[in-house]
Amino acid sequence: MDLFSIWHLLVILLIVVVLFGTSKLRNIGSDLGGAISTFRKAMKEGREDGPDEQPEVPADDRVTKGRVIDAAASDAPKARPAPRPARTTKSKG
Repeated sequence: MDLFSIWHLLVILLIVVVLFGTSKLRNIGSDLGGAISTFRKAMKEGREDGPDEQPEVPADDRVTKGRVIDAAASDAPKARPAPRPARTTKSKG
């Protein structure tokens, strides 16, 4: 047996119509249709414009999040070991 039969769907549809009314559903449908048509129109205009061209940046000026990508290994700061945690002594008592 299917999860939803045609009768289940008809009962759900009837409940939705009773709760919202036909005029409210008609308004929702027209609003949704208008939004979809506006979205399609914007997507069509975006394709006609073509891809945005990025200006070429010289290799020396390439920076990502404040870090230089093409830095030489000798320019990198030396890593220091993390400090060891202080030892605590338990008093015998």
